[in-house]
Amino acid sequence: MADPQGSTGGDFSPGCSSVQQKSSNPESSCVSMKSDCSMGHPIDLKSGDKRPDLRANLQSRPVKNKTVFTPEIQPQDFNESMCPGFSHDSKPAEVLDTLRSNLRKKFECLCEGISKQGSPTLLNEIYTELYITESESGEINNEHEVRQIETQSRRAETEDTAIKCSDIFRPLPGQDKPIRTVLTKGVAGIGKTVSVQKFILDWAEGKQNQDVQLIFPLPFRELNLMKDKTLSLSDLLHVFFPETKEMEISSDQYKVLFIFDGLDECRLSLDFQSDVRLCDVTESASVDELLTNLIAGNLHPSALIWITSRPAAADLVPSECVHRVTEIRGFSRPQNEEYFRKRISDQSLADRIISHLKSSRSLFIMCHIPVFCWISATVLEKMLRKSRKGKLPKTLTQMYTHFLILQTNIKHEKDYEKKVKDEDMIVKLGKLAYQQLVKGNLIFYEEDLRECGIDVTEASVYSGLCTQIFREELGLYQGKVFCFVHLSLQEHLAALYVHLSFINKNINVFDQITKPTNGETASLSDLHQRAVDEALDSKNGHLDLFLRFLLGLSVKSNQSLLQELKTQTGNSSHNNKKTVKYIKEKISENPSPDKYINLFHCLNELGDLSLVNEAQPHTSRGGLRAVKLSSSQWSALVFVLLSSERTMQEFNLSRLIGPGNDPGRVNTADEVLQKLLPVVTATRYAALMSCGVTDEGCAALASALRSNPSHLRKLYLSENNLGDSGVKLLSAGLENPLCKLETLGAGESRERTV
Repeated sequence: MADPQGSTGGDFSPGCSSVQQKSSNPESSCVSMKSDCSMGHPIDLKSGDKRPDLRANLQSRPVKNKTVFTPEIQPQDFNESMCPGFSHDSKPAEVLDTLRSNLRKKFECLCEGISKQGSPTLLNEIYTELYITESESGEINNEHEVRQIETQSRRAETEDTAIKCSDIFRPLPGQDKPIRTVLTKGVAGIGKTVSVQKFILDWAEGKQNQDVQLIFPLPFRELNLMKDKTLSLSDLLHVFFPETKEMEISSDQYKVLFIFDGLDECRLSLDFQSDVRLCDVTESASVDELLTNLIAGNLHPSALIWITSRPAAADLVPSECVHRVTEIRGFSRPQNEEYFRKRISDQSLADRIISHLKSSRSLFIMCHIPVFCWISATVLEKMLRKSRKGKLPKTLTQMYTHFLILQTNIKHEKDYEKKVKDEDMIVKLGKLAYQQLVKGNLIFYEEDLRECGIDVTEASVYSGLCTQIFREELGLYQGKVFCFVHLSLQEHLAALYVHLSFINKNINVFDQITKPTNGETASLSDLHQRAVDEALDSKNGHLDLFLRFLLGLSVKSNQSLLQELKTQTGNSSHNNKKTVKYIKEKISENPSPDKYINLFHCLNELGDLSLVNEAQPHTSRGGLRAVKLSSSQWSALVFVLLSSERTMQEFNLSRLIGPGNDPGRVNTADEVLQKLLPVVTATRYAALMSCGVTDEGCAALASALRSNPSHLRKLYLSENNLGDSGVKLLSAGLENPLCKLETLGAGESRERTV
């Protein structure tokens, strides 16, 4: 890790002194995002935007254009008289060694979904490098996180510059500005926390980043427990790291890294508009004020900061405080295969598991998420080793229901009095999962459990159901934090709770929570239709995967699995024809692509592939000019094309529309282009040569160029009928800051790099 400070001189005012800068070794300076903004002063907390509380739904506003900030102060420029609380220590080496040793012991083992049970696995034995890239900004993507994974899975790994976890503070080639604060975003379960764990372990073992003397991991889920405390930064660190009480850890003779894991789990009010400005590490304030001043650079300005977050909360820290944004995309294809071969010693069994996952598109997409690989390995290894007669799971609902059955069969080595039945605990956990999913929460505290009738002791000592699906963590600060092992497990249990509430008790949970019932008896189809409407109305798609699970649970093959769980007591006979018809009607209304793509996944869970089968032939042979398709069939065609890795690399319009002089023409090239615009927006290379595109088609292309996010990098438009109006529309799209186009080919011999 390079020195975080830049080599440019200037005045720096941390709020308690002004220091004339000296130059440092330029070879050791770090880099920032691609920006030419000044990095000379700490930001004014008043300049940030008021950010929403994460306890509400995870909905955030887009981030404005990235600006860059970092203080330009060097350790050698400090002396002890500049700020109170800075002094040299009597036993620094001993304290540093103790901290390293304690962190090594804490982070050397990986508990894959398991808390306080079994033999933990050494992290270094199973760790598989994740695919991490530098992101353009901390912009918000409001798609459901599984949809984001689906999009990323179609992008070739060679298209972006990979960054090793140990190098996140180091410059990429051609970058020359310092990095103080890194924001790493990634969907739930993608490996953010494990990356933090590996970074700390490598440092504690003396393998990486040895220029850093002190690392302080402070997860937000534990800081939440101190939200009502008033104390100084020194006191806060002494609470979490008591071994440091004998040293002045704020002194700039040490290079310090603070790691704040899980910004999306924050229940503190991070108010960057606050008038409170802190520079003294011994001055007491609320925990949220300490954090905002530390992140903004007013407090301990020379420290490095690493923040991790799910995408939906990435803008809770103002962009001017962040110098680099990285994105964890989970496992690439070679990496997820490497994971299975590391985890499963029997290589022939590993091959069978990999082969089965590849046979199901919906399952294989999820293999980019490390936690899903663990779930799949757990289920498939057990089923294949025991040669069970049941069919291997092919849908997400089947995989997760098998996993739930497996966990209810796990017993403790020690016998204990079982006060709660498996099925009762499943319902209680399901209620917790649903209520917190609606609120947008992934972590819970004791009061949340009590609201759902869960005794904390039960959750602590219960069987494998709680230890591998629901975790209790006792962290650095003395307090209990609870969470589901992964968001998708929470969504599955939430769907199971809604399904069982209706089947067993005839309760429509949606009406129960959102509006009073009228005493009318509803059918399961009515419940499904209500769930579809709720998911379509969700701005950030947070109910999309929940909807897939809920519909999947009504399928006959999953009904038999629920009988195995002994949770279903009511009548399970149900015909999904009404639900399928309703979903197709919604697709025909042509909602946004993000919405109807999830509806096609829902049809897949219900076993209905009729629309997809109708669209499939049109992707393999040209002729879209001459066919009349319904809006549902166009949506199905978009879904099929978006599921094709080949299309995501190159969208070739001429292959799809057929010859331009077709006498039976029904659609123009412009009309086809408009219908397939979501595909053009998602692809990297659009080949539209000699297709008869006019100014009308240019309006659609301009929309694709300014989409957020914009994936289009190469666009070829030679031999088309573009007028002045079309050229102006394209020019406006190219000038949009969201446009990422690199090459525009306007003619056979005229190609320009943008």
